Amino acid sequence: MDANEILDYCLAKKAVTESFPFDNETLVLKVDTKMFLLMGLEKQPLSINVKTDPEWSAELREQYPQITGAYHMNKTHWNSVAVDGIKRDLILKLIDHSYDLVFKSLTKKVQNTINNS
Repeated sequence: MDANEILDYCLAKKAVTESFPFDNETLVLKVDTKMFLLMGLEKQPLSINVKTDPEWSAELREQYPQITGAYHMNKTHWNSVAVDGIKRDLILKLIDHSYDLVFKSLTKKVQNTINNS
């Protein structure tokens, strides 16, 4: 997958916004006000940071050399994924998982507003 495919997939989800709060190269995708994916647009090979359940993170890191603890982030909850060599289905599953984890952390009121929009 390339950066545009990942971006399009994420933006198709409810209440997702994009911004560059850190610099001009790191795209941040949020659901409501919380980050669920970061992508370095200038970095090659393409890499994304996604939030992951800690137990699944450990399994992923053992199974895939392309998946490591995310730099400058809580490595218990965030993984850096070098997209090259990872199947599209797994990338989409990681994105969905990250979005869902963050969505579930939102207040019920915000969740209901998003679901009803």
